[in-house]
Amino acid sequence: MKLLRVGPVGQEKPACLDATGVIRDLTGVTADFEGEGVSLDALEALKGVDLSALPAVEGNPRIGAAVARVETFYAIGLNYAQHAAEAGMEPPKEPILFNKSASCLAGPNDALTLPKGSEKSDWEVELGVVIGKRAQNVSVEEALSYVAGYCVINDVSERAYQIERGGQWTKGKSAPGFGPVGPYLVTADEVPDPQALGLRLSLNGEMVQDNFTSDMIFSVAEIIAHMSEFMALVPGDVIATGTPEGVGMGMKPQRFLRVGDVMELEIDGLGRQRTEVI
Repeated sequence: MKLLRVGPVGQEKPACLDATGVIRDLTGVTADFEGEGVSLDALEALKGVDLSALPAVEGNPRIGAAVARVETFYAIGLNYAQHAAEAGMEPPKEPILFNKSASCLAGPNDALTLPKGSEKSDWEVELGVVIGKRAQNVSVEEALSYVAGYCVINDVSERAYQIERGGQWTKGKSAPGFGPVGPYLVTADEVPDPQALGLRLSLNGEMVQDNFTSDMIFSVAEIIAHMSEFMALVPGDVIATGTPEGVGMGMKPQRFLRVGDVMELEIDGLGRQRTEVI
C-alpha cells in the first residue's frame, strides 16, 4: 500500500493511493499515521479494506508528511563510503547515530524557509524507515520484520550549525522544514529489498546525487539490529538511513542552498519530492 496524508497544515487526514492512482480518504477507517497507527497490526487491518468503496479525494490537495507525528526521528551519518570520503572522514566501524527534532517534519512539496542567518544549508536524499513493531535486541536476520514501511526523506542540514557550533549534530539538522517525509509511506510488503533502490536528488534541474542503497555501509537490517542493542524502537519511530555522495558540503567549491533553489528527490517506488527554498 501507498499511504499518505492530505490537507492543509495541521488538518491532514489519512489516505491511500488505490491501484488506479486515485487518492482514497481513510478517515473513519484508520487512525492517523503515527505511533500505533503505523503498527504492523494496524497496517495489516488496512489490507482488508475495499478501497474502491471509499470516497475519492478531489482536486489536487496538499500532501503532508507521510507520518503525522514521529515518536523519535533518528538518523544515520556517513553511511555511504563515497559520502564519508567527500566529507573527509573515515568510514565508520559502527553506525553513527544522531537525532533530528520531531518538529522539523514537513510535507514532501512544502516550501523551505532557511533558518535566520543560515549560510550553509545543504541537501541529503535518504531512504526513510518507519518502525512498525517494538524492537529490542533483535538480530540482523529478523530486523526487517519490524519495519512498517519506507519513505523518501530529505535530511536538510545546516553545516555551520552542525559542525562549527560545537556539540552534537542535532542542532544542524532540526530547523522547521528540515525533515520533508513522503509523499508516501510504502508498506514493507511492497519493498522486497530495501538495498536495491535507486535514490537521486537534483538541484535546479542538475543531478547532484545519484546512487543505490546497495552502496550503504550498513544495511537497513544492520542498522535496526544495531540500534536495538541500545534502545527499544517503537511503532512510529523514523530512521533516515544516510545519504550518498553529492551534497553541497562535499563540492569544490562548496555549494549551499539559496532562496529560489529547487530540490527534487526520488527513490525508486517510493515517490518524489519537490522543495523550493523561499
